[in-house]
Amino acid sequence: FSFLQERLRYTLVLLLLLHGADSFYVPGVAPINFHHNDPVEIKAVKLTSSRTQLPYEYYSLPFCQPTKITYKAENLGEVLRGDRIVNTPFQVSMNVEKKCEVLCNFPNKPVTLTVEQSKLIAERIREDYYVHLIADNLPVATRLEFYSNREEEEKKKEKDVQFEHGYRLGFMDGNKFYLHNHLSFILYYHREDVEENREPTYRVVRFEVIPQSIKLEDLKADEKSMCTLPEATGSAPQEIDPSKENQLLFTYSVHWEESDIKWASRWDTYLTMSDVQIHWFSIINSVVVVFFLSGILSMIIIRTLRKDIANYNKEDDIEDTMEESGWKLVHGDVFRPPQYPMILSSLLGSGIQLFCMILIVIFVAMLGMLSPSSRGALMTTACFLFMFMGVFGGFFAGRLYRTLKGHRWKKGAFCTATLYPGVVFGICFVLNCFIWGKHSSGAVPFPTMVALLCMWFGISLPLVYLGYYFGFRKQPYDNPVRTNQIPRQIPEQRWYMNKFVGILMAGILPFGAMFIELFFIFSAIWENQFYYLFGFLFLVFIILVVSCSQISIVMVYFQLCAEDYRWWWRTFLVSGGSAFYVLIYAIFYFVNKLDIVEFIPSLLYFGYTALMVLSFWLLTGTIGFYAAYMFVRKIYAAVKID
Repeated sequence: FSFLQERLRYTLVLLLLLHGADSFYVPGVAPINFHHNDPVEIKAVKLTSSRTQLPYEYYSLPFCQPTKITYKAENLGEVLRGDRIVNTPFQVSMNVEKKCEVLCNFPNKPVTLTVEQSKLIAERIREDYYVHLIADNLPVATRLEFYSNREEEEKKKEKDVQFEHGYRLGFMDGNKFYLHNHLSFILYYHREDVEENREPTYRVVRFEVIPQSIKLEDLKADEKSMCTLPEATGSAPQEIDPSKENQLLFTYSVHWEESDIKWASRWDTYLTMSDVQIHWFSIINSVVVVFFLSGILSMIIIRTLRKDIANYNKEDDIEDTMEESGWKLVHGDVFRPPQYPMILSSLLGSGIQLFCMILIVIFVAMLGMLSPSSRGALMTTACFLFMFMGVFGGFFAGRLYRTLKGHRWKKGAFCTATLYPGVVFGICFVLNCFIWGKHSSGAVPFPTMVALLCMWFGISLPLVYLGYYFGFRKQPYDNPVRTNQIPRQIPEQRWYMNKFVGILMAGILPFGAMFIELFFIFSAIWENQFYYLFGFLFLVFIILVVSCSQISIVMVYFQLCAEDYRWWWRTFLVSGGSAFYVLIYAIFYFVNKLDIVEFIPSLLYFGYTALMVLSFWLLTGTIGFYAAYMFVRKIYAAVKID
């Protein structure tokens, strides 16, 4: 994954040049230098499970607590993700080994779990929960080693290494539950170059854990909180019986290793995807298919149009031989305003808002400014950008509404500012109530919800009004032909001109161009993986824009040739056809890839999927609509009309 490494390096070099050697600080990514024996704080983030999709905070389970619990102040993205970063009683010092130490402050006095606590732990183990800790902002990972090929095992004892985020809370064997009560931390440091007589400084570059389950009797603890680990073969695991009280010790050990990995590349381990080949293959495949189809479509359309325009613009004497047919016939109706122009312009305004937000977020992330080390930055940036892009959404919606002969601009602006965000807020609020009921940390706290409402009505709404006002005052789009007084009758349409058939046909190409990327995005959201392939995503986004525009132009051309001039709403609906395929894919993913059985996790999955599909439909529908509108204006400007 060296290109990411290079990009981070270049970014850091640039920053060094800009700020001078001692003062480069990107928010959240300033390296911390430790001296020997300096404390390295271990914090807990949350507990997660891909089976329930409900995060919980660390102390929702009866782990050992420090004397004073302090929560880190979080940004908006962290709160929305369910992170609750809190201190833990682990005492870790830079480059200081610890063989085995008891965690809670009772030397050789075990922790007693009540029946309720035992039941809760057993339930969380059954639900496959993982614990997430961080040291110096690096998340803990569990190393998984496996041999890639059994035959070659003898020749070269090389193992494939992959990392799992966090560590498993425990495991089940039959109907018995076992808790991982001993954690072996392995921390890797990089020794920095310092002048000769200076004390050496170290930076943390990797944080691994090996969780173990060791029975109370096998952990021999003394008065100084030290303990001795049993031999690996002779120890029994620590069982948690949910029907009675359980006694156990929480212990940990610390081991330090020197590493060649530089601080700038320390995230590479977590971001290593074994599927970069699949990505390149899929992207090259998409690019070739899309450009091949684009070329064919463009040639056909340009040739047909040239022929059409040449025929329509011939002298009158040939007019008798050629029966007028095709798209020229509907020139008097093609710009007739559709039904519900206010709702159409509002939806397109929200689509523009989404388009600007997604474009900027992906571009900024591609430059490496939203790295996973600054937690929640992506969500926070997306929320704020959506609010501020209200100006553009309002402007385009206002101008289109004026073109469609709308008069009530204040109502139109209010509709643009509240229609899509209102639906999103409504769905999220209902889902949030269910999450609250489960006491999960994924529930958005009431103050955050009030803050989001204030942002919506205090930033987004005024900006949409501002944009709408200027858009409505601006000259409307210039339509090249006049609209007749009396609407023309529409001939009976063939079966393949049906809206739903159009949606199915138009959705295939854009969906095919991006569906591999969709798999990785779904894994990142639902299976707690890191997603950092924004360079790929940017390419896919461009391919999506191109394919949506082209399909939309082809569909509107066929429709006008069939003498059906009601293209405004239809183009918007049909261009968003790939959203229908995204919905089908989400259902397929739920059935095949996820192990969700309970009602509330399923509700969460389909609630958030509905939001994704709605947003995707708005985005692709808007791209297609504007492409088709420009096309229609171009072709009618090219023919002579009496």
